[in-house]
Amino acid sequence: MRPMSQTLAKFAAFGFGLFSYFAASAALGYCAFFLANAYVPLTVDGGTASPWPVALAVNSTLILLFGLQHSVMARAGFKRLWLKLIPEPLERSTYVLLVAVMFLALYVFWQPMPTVVWSVQVDWLRTLLWAVYVSGWLLTFAATFMHNHFDLMGVRQVWRYFRGKPQKPAPFRERALYKYIRHPLMLGLLIAFWATPQMTVGHLVFALGMTAYIFIGVAFEERDLLRAYGQKYAEFRASRPMLIPRPKGISSGQK
Repeated sequence: MRPMSQTLAKFAAFGFGLFSYFAASAALGYCAFFLANAYVPLTVDGGTASPWPVALAVNSTLILLFGLQHSVMARAGFKRLWLKLIPEPLERSTYVLLVAVMFLALYVFWQPMPTVVWSVQVDWLRTLLWAVYVSGWLLTFAATFMHNHFDLMGVRQVWRYFRGKPQKPAPFRERALYKYIRHPLMLGLLIAFWATPQMTVGHLVFALGMTAYIFIGVAFEERDLLRAYGQKYAEFRASRPMLIPRPKGISSGQK
């Protein structure tokens, strides 16, 4: 490749990586307002309700497709096939962009199911639940930086390509909440999905579907991490619970 063409390729790759990063960040950020039914045009309970069998079928399909894309594309076996079509520096950015597309499809085609499951009317308790909800999203965002935010979002890979450095995995780190639990990011999402002063059937379907996806996805992710980091991750996994911090003095386990 000629020097000028190589330079243009680097700029194009970096631009694509940044575009994917901001698209995915916006899509995930939108979810906070989508579930809160606030400030955005498409929300979990907004729009005209369809017959519940139709709504349930559509919503379940959207969650299933989201989970399949999110999990299958993250697996090592798929990546080996995918890299035959996508340059290695763009692999993560492409994945991240497709996650944003799946989020968009979920928001656009989601069918409201407005029947109320529970509704908290006590003002102070409603305020507390909204505070917990916000804390879940803040934890989710913070957890990406506890791990490696820009590697997770594909920017580190295109930046290394832009600088002419070879691709290599981000180092395995145990810092901040990762010293106490294995998946603080997933904990944040679970809090955000379930903490609400008013739970509708539609919101419940979303929360149940995404919770199932999280636990299935974590099982596959940990299998891949064991293969990638071997004994180091095995020891990390054995010494920390998955989601709930353990008080000192309690022996370790695999949950």
